Amino acid sequence: MQRLLLSRTHAELIELTRHGFVAMVDEVSEAPAPDIPSPSDPTPSDEVTPEEPAQRCVGFSAVEVYSPKLAELQCLAVHPDYQRFGVGKRLVQMCVDRARDLGIMEIMAISSSDRFLENCGFHYSLPDQKRALFQQLRPRPYEDRS
Repeated sequence: MQRLLLSRTHAELIELTRHGFVAMVDEVSEAPAPDIPSPSDPTPSDEVTPEEPAQRCVGFSAVEVYSPKLAELQCLAVHPDYQRFGVGKRLVQMCVDRARDLGIMEIMAISSSDRFLENCGFHYSLPDQKRALFQQLRPRPYEDRS
């Protein structure tokens, strides 16, 4: 809704999940109060089975591997209610760790949140001053709508 993420095809989403990470939290459920048996009810069972807490996805991030030299942090998204609690930073670190485990030399990130990425250890250029330059070849899906 905020148009901060690129839309993805089903195939792209499947590929991103190969090296993707999901942040989940236990959902606080408003469970109804247990029924209190009346004296006329049959003997209630003493067996109580705890229910598994429902979980809610609050964030996602993935690393896309281009070559042994380069990977990209992609699709970093954290639900607004869970921002500024370390969820995004943890997702970024998991992607960086995955790239490192795969032996990737460099990981890049393209984002509108420069300060956040700098706090996660990203910089505008590498120590030997490499810079990424871009040229847009077609409008993004939401840019061609009038």
